[in-house]
Parts: sequence; structure tokens; C-alpha cells
Amino acid sequence: MTDSKYFTTTKKGEIFELKAELNSDKKEKKKEAVKKVIASMTVGKDVSALFPDVVNCMQTDNLELKKLVYLYLMNYAKSQPDMAIMAVNTFVKDCEDPNPLIRALAVRTMGCIRVDKITEYLCEPLRKCLKDEDPYVRKTAAVCVAKLHDINAQLVEDQGFLDTLKDLISDSNPMVVANAVAALSEIAESHPNSNLLDLNPQTINKLLTALNECTEWGQIFILDCLANYTPRDDRESQSICERVTPRLSHANSAVVLSAVKVLMKFMEMLPKDLDYYGTLLKKLAPPLVTLLSAEPELQYVALRNINLIVQRRPEILKHEMKVFFVKYNDPIYVKLEKLDIMIRLASQANIAQVLAELKEYATEVDVDFVRKAVRAIGRCAIKVEQSAERCVSTLLDLIQTKVNYVVQEAIVVIKDIFRKYPNKYESVIATLCENLDSLDEPEARAAMIWIVGEYAERIDNADELLESFLEGFHDESTQVQLQLLTAIVKLFLKKPTETQELVQQVLSLATQDSDNPDLRDRGYIYWRLLSTDPVAAKEVVLAEKPLISEETDLIEPTLLEELICHIGTLASVYHKPPSAFVEGSRGVQHKRLTGSAGSGESVESPDNGSAAGVTEPPPAVIPSQGDLLGDLLNLDLTPPTTTGPPPPTSSGMQMGAMDLLGGGLDSLIGDESEPLGGDLGGNSAMGTGFGAPPAVMPASFNAPASGGLDDLFDLGGGVGMPMGAFNPPKTVWLPAMKAKGLEILGTFVRRGGVIQMEMNLTNKAMSVMTDFAIQFNRNSFGLAPAGPLQILTPLSPNQSIEAALPLSTVGPVMKMEPLNNLQVAVKNNIDVFYFSCQYPISMLFVEDGKMERQVFLATWKDIPNENEAQFQIKDCHLNSDAASNKLQSSNIFTIAKRTVEGQDMLYQSMKLTNGIWVLAELRVQTGNPNYTISLKCRAPEVSQCVFQNYETVLKN
Repeated sequence: MTDSKYFTTTKKGEIFELKAELNSDKKEKKKEAVKKVIASMTVGKDVSALFPDVVNCMQTDNLELKKLVYLYLMNYAKSQPDMAIMAVNTFVKDCEDPNPLIRALAVRTMGCIRVDKITEYLCEPLRKCLKDEDPYVRKTAAVCVAKLHDINAQLVEDQGFLDTLKDLISDSNPMVVANAVAALSEIAESHPNSNLLDLNPQTINKLLTALNECTEWGQIFILDCLANYTPRDDRESQSICERVTPRLSHANSAVVLSAVKVLMKFMEMLPKDLDYYGTLLKKLAPPLVTLLSAEPELQYVALRNINLIVQRRPEILKHEMKVFFVKYNDPIYVKLEKLDIMIRLASQANIAQVLAELKEYATEVDVDFVRKAVRAIGRCAIKVEQSAERCVSTLLDLIQTKVNYVVQEAIVVIKDIFRKYPNKYESVIATLCENLDSLDEPEARAAMIWIVGEYAERIDNADELLESFLEGFHDESTQVQLQLLTAIVKLFLKKPTETQELVQQVLSLATQDSDNPDLRDRGYIYWRLLSTDPVAAKEVVLAEKPLISEETDLIEPTLLEELICHIGTLASVYHKPPSAFVEGSRGVQHKRLTGSAGSGESVESPDNGSAAGVTEPPPAVIPSQGDLLGDLLNLDLTPPTTTGPPPPTSSGMQMGAMDLLGGGLDSLIGDESEPLGGDLGGNSAMGTGFGAPPAVMPASFNAPASGGLDDLFDLGGGVGMPMGAFNPPKTVWLPAMKAKGLEILGTFVRRGGVIQMEMNLTNKAMSVMTDFAIQFNRNSFGLAPAGPLQILTPLSPNQSIEAALPLSTVGPVMKMEPLNNLQVAVKNNIDVFYFSCQYPISMLFVEDGKMERQVFLATWKDIPNENEAQFQIKDCHLNSDAASNKLQSSNIFTIAKRTVEGQDMLYQSMKLTNGIWVLAELRVQTGNPNYTISLKCRAPEVSQCVFQNYETVLKN
């Protein structure tokens, strides 16, 4: 009979019966009773009352009974800590049992019991087990160290277990090595700066030796550890790749993906002209293809990882297009992923094959899949120029099928093809116009209207076509209305005599009859343009459009590099960095691929604790600052529905949350956003990942000092307590004569980590003002109101009212000129008024902006010299200590101070709300009222604003 019998009992007084059985003299009866207790515990019954009776059963030689008792203990020790102490003696005794299985079982259980009182007794048995003669006991003890570290990190460090764990990496047994690596990796993740896994060629050699002999999960631990190592040169890189390559043929897909991760990382170091590089590319393809013969769920994970690999190195799978062809019985999630990879691999060589396949997919029954297939044909046309004609004829064939959703998707992608290849395929417009009546989806209707407006001069009845859309103007979606408005204005500029009535009709509908602010404002802009300067209108509306890019959906290069370092983990399936979905992100480290040694970058040896230099992607295009009308007229000024305190501004706002200066945070501050951004928990991860230091140091660092550079931080800083923060006085932002009697004075303050806009609103008009609302234009640091403008009572004539508006830094971002410029729209019952003001950049300096001394030194070295800016602060009569205190009140922190030849040098750091760090060196000469300040930052645009802030704070 199986153990299922233990789960079928329905007795009422069973606790009492079990108690009697547990205290029975017969061993078999005792074992049966413990099994019943475990069964009750498993189904959720509370059997904690039996704790003393079950603990008494520990004194036994029977291994099965001991395991059951230990299982019970793990479950109930937390709720009965005082009772659990009773079991300690037995644990300690079992740790010295002649049977290695019992020794290992005892130490494993003690590690799982998360009770502080017991951990104190665990240290001695654990120390013995870590040096046990039996490898099974040692490997269990290694994992126990990681568990104990999670409960009480200080205890583990004090007892020297970490050093013992490091010694186990040299163990003769491969499983012990694997578990030691797993434990150290786990601990290192929660303490990113600890440098526990001090990887060097000797250690790597031991790990690679153990790799061949340990279990599959042990191999994964070792491979993941290898992926964090930075080889000294391409020779070492090749040697490691050669020893890892056999893992590609492993039966476990997790081992395969971990091996791929290591090879993808180390390939960066290999020169591309090396024969081995080509061999490695060929070896990587078969294992990835084999993963696609697994069950659908595994296929999906493999495809998500392949998607990343193909974006980084398409040459690996360029000859394997056929394996990504969709099978009839693939689930939809696998089909869509395969489709995406097919487009990424599409090239001139295989485009005919791909198009034939896509055309076939477009006749499937699954609507979502068909839509994606039609879009894929369009993407192929944009990607492979030589195939564009064939793609267009394929799309026309699909339009002839008259299947509604196929026709609509085809029109959407043909619009993109027109954008990519202007004046090339316009002959198909007639065919598109025939299908005008069948379009019912907003995106397709908008695309068709765009085509008619863009090529109005080639379509004889363009005015009739657009007029037909105009009949149901108010029933259309906003997307279609906006496109229709623009198209008719284009038509008017091309054929002014025939379409005057039509353009007046659409402008009237957009400005007078519409409630949509976007539409209304665009209508007004066109109306003003056409009425004041038709030539300028023509230049604006009919301007030459930029060609659309080849691949719009590629992952941003720095993010892709990080995701490649996370192949085989959840990050590679989500296509998001761990910091985006790991709560607390205590152990999240940002990783980067290592740059090639042959590419002219210097690669430091791992002994110096710094990673190799990283190839920076070309800077992204920065959108220009819009004019007040352009963007502010588009703002919806209805107050937000949310009330309450503003959301906290997290110091680790990264990965797309901010887009400072347009190109994403990474493009602004280069590939090293990881050290400078800080990780999400506010734990600075800056001690790692720096490239080689620049050859030239700032003047002050080169100044002779007693102990050389590293002495800098050993000199006492004498920094006193900060005084109150300087807040600029209120100034007139909006004069009454420009705002129909509304005058606004204002300033910005930062209190308790919250930025506030403090305003005085005065009514100098004759009528009452009500219904106030406020909105900001996109700005450099994403400043936005965190709630509505709270003016609850009407503002009577000659009355003033004070208002404080909390701000958040999670709004939309666009580079402004100057950087700290803020464009504001204020609405009341009379009108909407616009003004600009400038906020002091110190409002954005966060409270945790004090860098560690060693990190400051490494960061200063790492930021390129061309990013350094020097300024003079004149007529300042403070000594260095007073200056330091004053600056600290504005979250500018002094890291260290030293005196060289009568000149005080203050080394300071500050951190902006979007994670950008600014480092400063302030030189104060006794008796000289002029200070010199050097600023270094990965976003040099910020330096001017920071200097102005220094000047303002020190002189007020």
C-alpha cells in the first residue's frame, strides 16, 4: 500500500491519538505516527501542538524517521522557537554521526531553520562539516553558509565562513566546487561590492576542471560564474571558449543557454579575423536549433533568447532560416516569436524564401497571426531594399483577396514603404483607393488618408475622397481626425483654388465643433499659419520628411548588452533588465559585455578589479525644443484625478523611465550608466565596471602630496553640520498685463526630498477667477505636477492666494535650452496662459548623493577628460568649511578635503533625480575671494547649470 493512506484519515480526536502513538515504545508505530503528522501538516492542518512529542523521536538511528522529524522541525521551528532549542543538542550530536548522510542532513536542517537562537549553535557544527572528510557533507555545508548568511550576514563574516567557502573552490570534488560557487554567487548578489568571487586565471582553471564532472545544475552555477569573469586577453578568452564549447551538446537546455551566454560574452574579446572566431560561430548554431525541437514552452524561452542573440550576432543563424518557419500546430506565442526572428534574419540571399512563406501565412485562419504576417512583409521591404518591389507586389496580391483585415494591414504597411522609398511605388495608389470603402479600423483609415494627402497632386479626385471622410468627421477616432486635418491642409497647399471651401470646413470642424484639445490646437496652428504666411505654411506642412529607419524595433544597444549577459534567465524572456522586475533589487547588478582587446580600447586586468572598456554606441538623435505653441497647445489641462502626496522620486529611476535629453539615459551618459546610475535600492554599484583610467588627471590630483594619489582620502575633511538650504526668493513669472489680470510670482523649494513649486496668485482683473489647472511642457528632467493645483476658493478681484504644488520627476522628457527651463500653462475660467521659468538645478539633487571615497576616485578617473569643465566663482568670502556646510544644505556633499600649499581642495559629489552623478573639485585659497571649480559628469550639458547653482548658493 502507498503512502496515500496517511492522507485519508477523518478522525476527530486524532491529535490525542497521534500523541499516544508518538510516545509508543515500538519503532514502527512511532514511524507511522510521524508520517501521519507530516501528512496532516502537508494538507494544512495545525499539528504544532505535537512539537515536543515529535522532537523526542529525533533520538533514533532510523534515517527515514530522522528525515521526517527534521521536515517537521523546519516547518514549525519559526512558530515555536523556544521549543526548537530542545532539538539543538541532537543536531550537534548528529553533525558528528559516523554516517555522512546523517551529518549532512543535520547541517542542512539547521540551515533551513530560520531562528536566530539556533543559528548561534550552528556555527561549530558547520565549521566541522565544511572541513568534513566526506564530499557530500562538504557540499551540503557550502550551501548552508549561503542560507546562514541570509539570516545573519554579520555572524558569517565574523566566523570566517566566507574564507572557508573560498577555499572550497579548490576542493578535489567537482560537486563541492559547484556548490561553493553557487553559495558565493548568491552571497555576492546581495552584496554587489563585496568582491567575494575574486576570479583570477588560477580560480577559473579550477572551475573549468570541475565543469566536466559535476551535475547539470552544478555546471549551470559554474558557467554563470564564468560569465562574470573578464579575461586578460584574447588568448585566455579563446582558451575558456574551447573548454566551455562541449557544454553546447548537453541534454539540459539550461546548461546549453548558460554555455551560450559565456561564449557570447567572451566572443567580444576575440578578433574577428581569427579562424577560431568563425569556427565558434558555426558551433553555436546547432545547439540553438536543437532547442527548437523541444515542447512549446521551452521553444518559446529558446526563441526569446535567440531573438537577443540574432540582434547581437545575426551571422550565427543566417543559414538556419528554415527552422524558424512556422508549423501548423505551433501555439500562437511561438508563431509570433518565430515571425519576429525571420524578419531579423531576412537578407538579400533568403528574401524570396521568406516572402513565399509570409504570403502563405497571410492566408491562415488565425487573425492575429495573419496581421503580423502582413506587417512582416512590410518590414522586409523596409529592411531589404532589393526586395521592396517584390514585397509591394505580394501586398497587392493580398489586397486582391479582399479579406478585410488583410487589406487594412496591407495599407498600413504600404504607407511605411512610401515613407522609406518616396516616388517609387506610387503607381499602386489607384488600387489602394479602390478599397477605401472597406476600411473600418482607425489605423488603416489614417494610413489611407495620409497617402491621399501626401500624393494629392497625383490623385485626380483627392478632394472627393477626403470629403467622403469628412462627412462623419465627429464619429472618427482622434488619430483619423488629426490625419484628415493635415491631409486636407496639404491638399489645399497643393491645389488652393479648388479646395478653399474644403479647408475652411475642416478647420471649422476642428476648432469650433471639437472638444479634443489636440485637434483644436492643431487646427488653430494651421489656421494661423495659412492666414499669416502661406509660404511658411507650405514650408512647414510640405517639408521633406525624414526616411523611416530600417529596424525600429531593435532593442537599444546598452540594454541589449545587458540582456546578453542575462541569457538563460527571466530577464532574457521578458527582454527587460532584472532591475525592472526584481522587487527591492537588492542584488541586481547591471552587467555589460566586455570590449574587444583588438578594438583599440584598453582592457584592464581583472586583478585591478575593473572591467574592460566598453564600445559606446553612437549618440541618439536629440529632439529639439518645441516652441510654446507647438507642445503646450497640445496639453490637456484638465486636472489629474489622483490626489495625495507625490510619488517618491526613486534614485534608481532607470531603463526607460527617464529619457533625459532625448536619447535614453544610456545615450546621455554613455555605456557606463550602471556605475553612475546607482542600482535601484540606492546601493551604489560604482566600485565595478570602470574602464581604464584616462592618461591625464585633473591638476589638483597631480599636485605633489605626501602619499601619492591614494593618500587623498586619508586626510581629514573637517566637515561640520549643514545649515538651512538656500531657497531663491519669489520672482514674477507671469505679469498681469500678459495674463488678463492674473499675476503669478513663484519659486522652487526642496523639502524632505519633495520638490515644490510655491506660487502667489494675484487677481488684478475686475472679474472672479475660478477653475485653476496647471500643466508643464516636456522638459529636461521630467518635472511634472504630482497632483492638481489646489486652489479651492474663487480668486476675487485684488485678492492674492498662496499655492504649493508638489512635483514629481516622472513626466515626459525633452532637452530644453537652457537645460533647466520649464514651460508652464495655467488655465482658469478666463483663458489659458503660458510662461517660462527656470528652476535651480539643486532642486534635483537627491539626499543620497554622497559617494564613497574610493568610488569617487575611480569615477573621477573613469570620466573622460573632455567632460571636465572649469569655472571661476568671483567675490566669495567664505572659508572652505563654511562653503562646505552651505553646499551640503543643498545636497552637495563633501567627500574629502585636503590642503596643498595653502589652498584648500574640496572633493564633492551630487546626484540628480534621474541617477546622473556630478563630481566637483572646489579650490579655495585663503585670502583670495575667487574660487576655482572643476566639474566632471558623463552628461557635460549639466555642468553649466551646476556651476550657476554653486554661485547662487555660495553668494546668498
